[in-house]
Amino acid sequence: MDGGFNETAAALLEWYREAGIDVVVSDIPRDRFAETATEATRRGAPASSPMAARRDGSAGPANATADSAMPPAQRSSAPSLSSMPSAATTRDDSPGSGLGSPRVTVPDEVAVADARERARSAQSLEELEAALARFEGCNLRLTARSLVFGDGDPRARLMLIGEAPGREEDIAGHPFVGRSGQLLNRMLGAIGIERDSVRVTNTVPWRPPGNRPPTPMETEICRPFIERQIELVKPDILVCLGSPAAKAILGAQEGIMRLRGQWRSYVMGLDEGQAIPTLAMLHPAYLLRQPSQKRLAWRDLQSLKQRLDGLPPRA
Repeated sequence: MDGGFNETAAALLEWYREAGIDVVVSDIPRDRFAETATEATRRGAPASSPMAARRDGSAGPANATADSAMPPAQRSSAPSLSSMPSAATTRDDSPGSGLGSPRVTVPDEVAVADARERARSAQSLEELEAALARFEGCNLRLTARSLVFGDGDPRARLMLIGEAPGREEDIAGHPFVGRSGQLLNRMLGAIGIERDSVRVTNTVPWRPPGNRPPTPMETEICRPFIERQIELVKPDILVCLGSPAAKAILGAQEGIMRLRGQWRSYVMGLDEGQAIPTLAMLHPAYLLRQPSQKRLAWRDLQSLKQRLDGLPPRA
């Protein structure tokens, strides 16, 4: 019987790990919906979460409902949401505060505007990464282990952009280091390109919990930083890996099977008359699931090599 229990427990832990739950931070669960509703109320925005209303239907603080739902033993030891500091900072690092408390923010147009201002002020990739590390407008930073900014040649002629980091990338702090990254390296090598000679990054720099897709608002909030990274690298060619990256960078609405293999132009944030040739390709993770589609990826790689070979030497 003990053996069966151990197997069940091991299977449960493995399921948690695959879902992205690999760190225990508290014995008491946190109600993110109630926290967001409380922050929205503090800012004067309408609370959209049902947790922000009392059980009798009357308006009331979101933390009242969350606290009342707790068992009495937990309620006395758990910090009330109303006592939590505002979302203006990520952690409380004041003397005596210990490790600090993570804060949630309300993803809205204010956060997007803040992202634009921070990204615009960065004059180098180092400054941009530092600005992104201080940015608190995207709640993915609270669940991710690492900020995965990007790596490779900062002046690369070829820049590849994916969607978001996975588990291996979150642990390593670098993009495309897992199985899909290894396949990407082999794909580049097949046309004579070394990984270190290109710039590789993602539209969203934090891993979403459980490797779920980033929400449209999460992508929109992070968009100014990837746009500024493109401006600072100044690549001659862009490659969007997968449909989400192509939609975020090119504003396309078609699926990846319609987009792949087509050369388009990236113009956002560039001076008038400037444009970067951009190719959408199948994401390496998709190719791992659908190996038969590698023939399409090979066609796109040949098209990419032909375009790269035709570039004039840089001054």
